[in-house]
Amino acid sequence: MSLDFTIIKETKCPYCHHDVDVGNEVFSENITHNLAKMADKAGIYEALWHPEELDITKAEQLIEILDEGLEKLKGDPKYYQQFNSENGWGLYGNFVSFVSRVLRACKEYPKGKVETSK
Repeated sequence: MSLDFTIIKETKCPYCHHDVDVGNEVFSENITHNLAKMADKAGIYEALWHPEELDITKAEQLIEILDEGLEKLKGDPKYYQQFNSENGWGLYGNFVSFVSRVLRACKEYPKGKVETSK
């Protein structure tokens, strides 16, 4: 099982000027559910796996949360490595890289619509 995290670029309707989802996927990443406990300990599980429960719909709403979580992860690698999955499918280094890419995409597309699939 895994998490698919996607950012969709929304544009303005040329007629009514409202934001519309044109299905323009600008970012998509996948990560194993085996990292859920590590994400939880870093304070970013809900934001990544269940953003709708935090009323997060736009990438810009994730920036501060992910910044703080990434800082925690990088600040104490030994602590977070204890949550590596025993089967090797879900490692600290992979998760730090994933969070870094998601954060970078959120900063690049702050008005993008966040979608997850579990």
